Amino acid sequence: MEYVSTRGGTGAVDFEGALFSGYAPDGGLFMPQHIPSLDGDTLRRWSCLSYPELVKELCSLFITAELVPRSSLNDLIDRAFSRFRHKDVVHLSRLKDGLNILELWHGVTYAFKDLSLSCTGQFLQYFLEKKQKHVTILVGTSGDTGSSAIESVRGQKNMDIFVLLPKGFCTQIQELQMTTVIEDNVHVFAAHGNSDEIDEPIKELFTDVDFARKYNLMSLNSVNWSRIMVQIAHHFYAYFQCAPSLDTTPLPVVEIVVPTGGGGNITAGCIAQKMGLPIRLVAVVNSNDIIHRTVQHGDFSVSESVKATLASAMDIQEPYNVERILWLLSGSNSSLMKTLMERFSASKGLKLPEDLHRKLSKTLRSCSASDEDIVQAMQRCWEENQYLLCPHSAVAAHYHYSQPDSMPRCCLAPASAAKFQDALLRAGLVPQLPPEITALTGMETRSTPLEQGQNWAQVLRERIEVAAQRQ
Repeated sequence: MEYVSTRGGTGAVDFEGALFSGYAPDGGLFMPQHIPSLDGDTLRRWSCLSYPELVKELCSLFITAELVPRSSLNDLIDRAFSRFRHKDVVHLSRLKDGLNILELWHGVTYAFKDLSLSCTGQFLQYFLEKKQKHVTILVGTSGDTGSSAIESVRGQKNMDIFVLLPKGFCTQIQELQMTTVIEDNVHVFAAHGNSDEIDEPIKELFTDVDFARKYNLMSLNSVNWSRIMVQIAHHFYAYFQCAPSLDTTPLPVVEIVVPTGGGGNITAGCIAQKMGLPIRLVAVVNSNDIIHRTVQHGDFSVSESVKATLASAMDIQEPYNVERILWLLSGSNSSLMKTLMERFSASKGLKLPEDLHRKLSKTLRSCSASDEDIVQAMQRCWEENQYLLCPHSAVAAHYHYSQPDSMPRCCLAPASAAKFQDALLRAGLVPQLPPEITALTGMETRSTPLEQGQNWAQVLRERIEVAAQRQ
């Protein structure tokens, strides 16, 4: 299994090469050269597997046994999930009116990113220990990625992690989950800008090939293939939990509703679909609706500004994983991707070619939800089930409530409601805070401010150079 850039300007790499990269050197994103295909018998056999067992089966298709022997792979994944609070790692709550909520947030930071990042952290450690190598991890976060990434590598001697968070755009709890980690290898920057603005200096450093190579730069954002790979399991598990019976031919279809920001989870769904999983995918977004406009009208263009919404982790205008989806749908046409993405980068606007838009709208449905829609979904879910939704999960619930369908359906829940007190209060609901989250407000914090007008890329360069001198 080899991995190629969506833009075709760099040679193929193995899983280790893709793992230790951020963007590919040509600015593209790594994808498997071939997507494995699964038949109905394999799906029926897998339907009895636990979530961790599914992750093992899927990862073994994308990581060769020569690189990581299967027994080692199994051990790494078991270790990754050992800190999860729920015995099943993920849990399906079956609520009234056919509302199925797949809780992906039972990890340390109460967010779905703990699932893929805990595995990715183990994969990194496996290769670093073998090679006695040090890496510099560079992460931009709109809320949950930063804390999950920090937890996956905190205290490790062979990794330094640099996290940029958009000051004022995360919840207080999300910010505290990052700034209260006082470790020598953890460096948190509070940037006075939005999620898209903090991605710019990160991309600048990755495309400086000499700097990236000298300091072994890598990313744990969902630009990293490893995260997408683990997230494919969400869709398989959701399908097996919600499909009525697998005794029929063809297998029944299940609709998977995916709250979407940077597009990692929906990309994983598109890959699962291409592997043969009979799912219908719905990308649900908040008022920052570029993905919705792209699916509906082929209009991949940014709005005048990012709107601050209750579903803050989805306040994103440039969902970089759309490039992976378009590459898949174009039949791996890297020259087309290079042309389209360079055009988008230059003008921040793109009209998809008609054929590509037609394929996209066949593959995905989409829906956008206002803050009012989010509040109403949170209220209804509480009134009917005494179940608290986070605002991102409520975007999926809004779709469910507004689009009734006889097809079985599963809504992915990316975070615990406990992380979003302000949204709960706005909906007139009472937050239920676990003690680990309550304790954050009394802990020491540490972060470095990045002000407007500063050269953020230069500040990062200097701090990375200082950290490297400690090695």
